[in-house]
Amino acid sequence: MAAGLILFAHGSRDPGWAEPLEKLAARVRGVAPAHEVRTAFLEIMPPNLREAVGSLAAKGIRSVRVVPIFFGQGGHMRRDLPTLIEELRAAHPGMSIESVQPAGEDDGVLEAIVAYCVRQLSSESR
Repeated sequence: MAAGLILFAHGSRDPGWAEPLEKLAARVRGVAPAHEVRTAFLEIMPPNLREAVGSLAAKGIRSVRVVPIFFGQGGHMRRDLPTLIEELRAAHPGMSIESVQPAGEDDGVLEAIVAYCVRQLSSESR
């Protein structure tokens, strides 16, 4: 059975704020078409994490990885997300629900950001 992947971000009142996350999700779906990929937001925007996990559970997904699209370990990652994960595990006892480190703490992600920043120094990028 396919695994589920949830790209988890903060959320905003501006609906356009979610566009980059949706683009990222579409790219992940293109590379991993056998898996269910969702987006979810901590606050303000739908769907929230409970709704995203619920949609995966309804499809029979039994293993879910939550990927925080956050730059680092702030209060949301230290307190809010672990609490949500525990609540979701209790609500879906037959489902494995795990969270990984925030994307901004991954060396590959940091290298991509470094490359982007360095490209901004070149006259060709201006």
